[in-house]
Amino acid sequence: MVNGQTTNVEIAPWITLLDLLRGPLELTGTKKGCDHGQCGACTVLIDGERINSCLKLAVSLDGADIRTIEGFGTPDALHPMQQAFLDHDAFQCGYCTPGQICSAISLVNEGRAYSRAEIRELMSGNLCRCGAYTNIIDAIETVLQSNGRHKSDGSGR
Repeated sequence: MVNGQTTNVEIAPWITLLDLLRGPLELTGTKKGCDHGQCGACTVLIDGERINSCLKLAVSLDGADIRTIEGFGTPDALHPMQQAFLDHDAFQCGYCTPGQICSAISLVNEGRAYSRAEIRELMSGNLCRCGAYTNIIDAIETVLQSNGRHKSDGSGR
């Protein structure tokens, strides 16, 4: 299932989830960055867990619930994390943004981040070459605060 829709596609056994999403499924929001699992641009949620889609063979996901950036919010009703990224200018070029948002949504759902330091550590697998990290952390912090799960780490931010 991809973004809530049952999907049946015949693919070669060596096709990664990333290539399936961007190719036959035409879900190009998920970005191909390093293609080696080091940048996080291709982050999607599989059964609620954030995964680098470039490292996962698509054939291994039969029956899995896959959510890409296209599966969160709509242009008229953004997901709270998408809105927070807009409100805090948590992007510059935007290439890493879909992966950052998917990872941030999972981070909030995991319930393990309670401070800026914990957010930074748990988001360390998602790189931003433009350096929008402070704004990304601000956006995630805003969503955590709205869920009542954030404490200050004394940074004054």
